[in-house]
Amino acid sequence: MAAQERRPGGTLRIQMGVRPVRDPRTADWPEIANFTRGWLEYLVEYTCEGTLRGMLLESWEVDEDATTYVLHLRPGVTWTNGDAFDAQDVLRMFGYWCDRSVAGNSMAGRLASLVDPETGQLRDGAVEEVDPLTVRVTLPAPDVTIMAGLADYPAAVVHASHDPETMLDSPVGTGPYLPESFAPHASAVLVRNTAHDWWGAGVEGWEEPTLERIEFIDLGTDPASWIAAIKADTVDMLHENLGGFIEEADELGWERSEVVTGATVVLRGNQTAQVDGGTPYADLRVRQALQMAVDNAVCLELGYGDRGTVAHNHHVAPIHPDYAEVGPTPFNPEKASALMVEAGLEDFRHELVTLDDGFTRRTGAAAAALLTDAGIAVTHRVLPGSAFWSEWTSFPLSITEWNHRPLGVQILALAYRSGEPWNESGYANPEFDALLARAMSIADAEARREVMADMERMLQRDAVIVQPYWRALYRHFRPGVVGAEMHPTFEIHPYGLGFAAG
Repeated sequence: MAAQERRPGGTLRIQMGVRPVRDPRTADWPEIANFTRGWLEYLVEYTCEGTLRGMLLESWEVDEDATTYVLHLRPGVTWTNGDAFDAQDVLRMFGYWCDRSVAGNSMAGRLASLVDPETGQLRDGAVEEVDPLTVRVTLPAPDVTIMAGLADYPAAVVHASHDPETMLDSPVGTGPYLPESFAPHASAVLVRNTAHDWWGAGVEGWEEPTLERIEFIDLGTDPASWIAAIKADTVDMLHENLGGFIEEADELGWERSEVVTGATVVLRGNQTAQVDGGTPYADLRVRQALQMAVDNAVCLELGYGDRGTVAHNHHVAPIHPDYAEVGPTPFNPEKASALMVEAGLEDFRHELVTLDDGFTRRTGAAAAALLTDAGIAVTHRVLPGSAFWSEWTSFPLSITEWNHRPLGVQILALAYRSGEPWNESGYANPEFDALLARAMSIADAEARREVMADMERMLQRDAVIVQPYWRALYRHFRPGVVGAEMHPTFEIHPYGLGFAAG
């Protein structure tokens, strides 16, 4: 589809939660990257159409068994300090991403096949320069997720001088914008970097950025405040819209963008979490009771207004190319109550923690009501974002929002492989890990489904999660705003935003 012509200049105001900026490889919310994406770019980009396209890479080649990747860098790219972007930068980035010693570095999990298990660092000889614009990546075993992982939001490419402590004060990147101001949970501003010739200007498939200024405005987690901002003419675009506020924004005359995705919410017990001197969610019977007590269809209706599809408690979506249909787990509240008694926890009160953001809070309330109906005592604790986001992996029992990823095997590696930073359930199953390694070695998605089916059934059997539904995502924006369509992974691309000409 041809890009809509944009007029030069202007300020675009975007409602979005402004999360504290951190070292990109440790970023754990897409809103962080939506701001840093102004100047920190990616080797590849995941498009709204669900495909990958080269960004700082012009192209790449993969051999038949997915063990050798040849990356061709885009010529003519420079950093904002004038340095040329070349193969040495890419070699350095793989070392930066593969460093398991950095707390919270989820990129080491995305590129696990490149990490030496003995040193926790990039394998010797795994990445080599062929010439200044070509890099060869050689894996010890096939891995079909590499390119998709390089498009995920923690994979931002940083300069050799990068320092997380000074990245806002002394920003160096390859993108067309620079940070002007940043106040966590309040606002963040990008301004056009007129001193830097952006590589995308004049390149086929890319356009010159037009906006002079992009303002991200944090209005909290209550969608009512977002609608109030539309009425007050203080924003031009919403990061996301939810529930009944979708129709309200429609009635105000704003454009609606909708996309079907693998975005979801997950209710999980942390199997390693200590509660009153014990680990209640390490007990399979307790996890099975939680799963059997929750009717996923009820959570979809009450938590998300039926704007999605019921999920089957294994975190692989029907839109994933490697999805296998294995059917649902049983809803059986009577059996759930009996299992809790069998585990000796009939008098235990569970504390279910959710973010106070609307749909996760409502989903938590629905799940808590269902658990109560099954005779399982539960308290629903609602936290503001600042308290929830800093502790999201460590709550004994909570509901977490998970974004879409291009491949089902990719999300399983991020969320359920033993020892991964984002493995919030504490699930550690060598049999699952072995199946995962096998699935990641199968390039053809059709052929991969048989192994995926085994992993999906294993997650159900081990009752690792209660996953109620898959979300359709919605975004609204003022008529005349260009490049604001909802992205499957909530990405906002500053270079493509603007106001329609005419």
